[in-house]
Amino acid sequence: MPTVRENVLQALFGVLQGISGVKVLRSDVLPERIPAGGIVILRDGEPGEPEVTLSPPQYHYEHRAEIEVIVQEKTPTARDAAFDALTKAIGAALAADRMLGGLCDWAEPDAPQPVDLPIDGAQALKAAVIAVTLHYTTSDPLG
Repeated sequence: MPTVRENVLQALFGVLQGISGVKVLRSDVLPERIPAGGIVILRDGEPGEPEVTLSPPQYHYEHRAEIEVIVQEKTPTARDAAFDALTKAIGAALAADRMLGGLCDWAEPDAPQPVDLPIDGAQALKAAVIAVTLHYTTSDPLG
């Protein structure tokens, strides 16, 4: 049986997979080719130090997962539009289910800080990492 942490991350991955037109991966390497709709890669991130309550012991985490967002288009205007549409879709998907099906108390994304990445002999990329803080509680830090 998966841990609470893994269940929460799988639920976040499922939410991202519900976004149409984008390729969604988890803990994978960036492929050589970026699909037309862009690519999203979920990274497990850091659970951080939990706040602990006793009797019974409960570990309250503010886990920071990371969502890498990458688009590739011919022109800066097209890249900006594709990036904006994809980040808006991610925001809407998270807003529709902040508790990830009841597996966490709250999922809160940070604003992206996009960068343009030139590629020799190819169309430039626009990318960002969106940190998502996942608030959840478990009775065992390893479970």
